Amino acid sequence: MDDGRDPGRLTVVGGPMFAGKTEELVRRVRRAEIAGREVLTVAHVLDTRYGAGVVAAHSGVEIASRVVGGAGEIPGLVGPGTTMVAIDEAQFFGADLVDVVLGLLDTGLDVVVAGLTVTFDGRPFEPVPALMALAETVAKLTAVCTVCGRDAAYHVRLPDGGAPAGDALAAVTAHVGGTDSYQARCRAHRTPTSEVGVLGAQ
Repeated sequence: MDDGRDPGRLTVVGGPMFAGKTEELVRRVRRAEIAGREVLTVAHVLDTRYGAGVVAAHSGVEIASRVVGGAGEIPGLVGPGTTMVAIDEAQFFGADLVDVVLGLLDTGLDVVVAGLTVTFDGRPFEPVPALMALAETVAKLTAVCTVCGRDAAYHVRLPDGGAPAGDALAAVTAHVGGTDSYQARCRAHRTPTSEVGVLGAQ
């Protein structure tokens, strides 16, 4: 750095669907705003479940956000008074988000990122695992397994009339959904065929 400012700190909130990631992001943004900090909150254009310009959790908590189609657009939204950037649904931004976040940190901004750690077929979902490796603070959350009630580190995509799910790593609108399309599952029940004793989505 050449401006004399200390670099920012990176916090990553990760986990499967229904783990409360966005709710935790919103909580951290609100705390920062109470402390008088100016926060830029960013959402991806693919996530329109709760309307454009809103970051919202399944629980109903929400905050206003700026909507972008790619990671490269984020630095251009940073204002002169911004001290923190919050990025939701990080998995939609792809690998480019890593360099963008590192660049924001180098300018002295604190960054909070929330996103999925795994795909619906159980693979690591970049860039969240990479960002976790680079973060000062990591919050790894779990959901509740809809089959047995144990801690769930996974989620599965439910069958959709026999329609193929497609590549789980692809950032496409068809993969955006809630309890109608996905369920949280523990390691023992992480395949969509494990339907016995379903408790209902949490």
